[in-house]
Amino acid sequence: MTTQELLHRARAAKTAVALAGTDKKNAALLAMADALEARISPILAANAEDLAAARGTMSDVMLDRLALSEERVRGMAAGIREVAQLPDPVGQVLRRVERPNGLVIEKTCVPMGVIAIIYESRPNVTSDAAALALKAGSACVLRGGKEAHRSAAAIVTALRAGLAGAGLPEDAVVLVEDTSRQSANELMAARGLVDLLIPRGGAGLIRACVENAAVPVIETGTGICHIYVDKDADPAMALDIVENAKCSRPSVCNAAEVCLVHRDIAPEFLPALRERLVDRRAAAGQPPVELRLDPAAASVIPGTPAGERDFDTEFLNYILAVKVVDSLEDAVAHISAHSTGHSDAIITADGQAAARFLSCVDSAAVYWNASTRFTDGGEFGLGCEMGISTQRLHARGPMGLTELCSYKYIIRGTGQIR
Repeated sequence: MTTQELLHRARAAKTAVALAGTDKKNAALLAMADALEARISPILAANAEDLAAARGTMSDVMLDRLALSEERVRGMAAGIREVAQLPDPVGQVLRRVERPNGLVIEKTCVPMGVIAIIYESRPNVTSDAAALALKAGSACVLRGGKEAHRSAAAIVTALRAGLAGAGLPEDAVVLVEDTSRQSANELMAARGLVDLLIPRGGAGLIRACVENAAVPVIETGTGICHIYVDKDADPAMALDIVENAKCSRPSVCNAAEVCLVHRDIAPEFLPALRERLVDRRAAAGQPPVELRLDPAAASVIPGTPAGERDFDTEFLNYILAVKVVDSLEDAVAHISAHSTGHSDAIITADGQAAARFLSCVDSAAVYWNASTRFTDGGEFGLGCEMGISTQRLHARGPMGLTELCSYKYIIRGTGQIR
């Protein structure tokens, strides 16, 4: 089926979804979760084919993003059930005003309509996006990457079966069959068919959507996340946070890519950082982190000299760029010049320094003494998320149900004229 045909099918399904009440949407979500678990075997078989085709062309950490297991599929189903438990945003009155002339004006949350999501090699995005769009009263058009297409198709087959069983149109969730650039371009140009486009993936994909789309776009994802270790940091805390932010899952957008270290603490901290991220991990049979060092850091510990682009690269791998800075102001200036506006953290015992950092760093999420890995819809109490918005308009940070809705003003009168 062509992309245009799928868009028209989703458009035709959107009204039924928008008018579905909370109970019906929740029943559909629970049926979708059950259908996923009932189809674990074909989903894993499809994923095995995707993995076989990707080996040799994809890094180990990216293969981990692509890989599914029975536990991960059940986790996807659990995520859908969590969305069913969340409050329904549709119809919520965000603001109510009664005017002196008796008009009652209610700013009311309404569905977006048709939400298109372009994403790459993470099959779990398929179910997360479908669940969130449905609960927010919208139909969704999914366009995954070619590396995960078999997995996504198997997942969507299950989700559509759940929808049909619950009495909602299957076409509330459709998967674009064409994984070429042409289909992405069609979604970007689909005025009148797509109400919102959300790209989830690398910098190239997001830039292409922002620069070329004729439909509304929410910019997401690219995460050059920084951790600044201040001169008054607790070294043990800083080591724990940096290792978690870099190594717990390096292939995701909230993983740290840059560590900035105050000059006063660098002689003590940098050797401990190398011992923790390189030597200890290698001795334990874990992937060591390649440290890419600016000249000041390289004068303290051995590592790879940082290249021209290393402080502007989302590595998505066991690589960390390290720079020594002279002050908090230098750290903030570096982040301002190189951050993608995703998540940045300061580690310090100095409350005034932390307050200055939190005020001056203009990112969607700013942290004091905590890992950037918490920038996530689930961790923020939103349920699974549609992505992390790095822009300022409409939505910023993890996008949950409210961020996937628009609003309109409903005005009730008794014959007033102006």
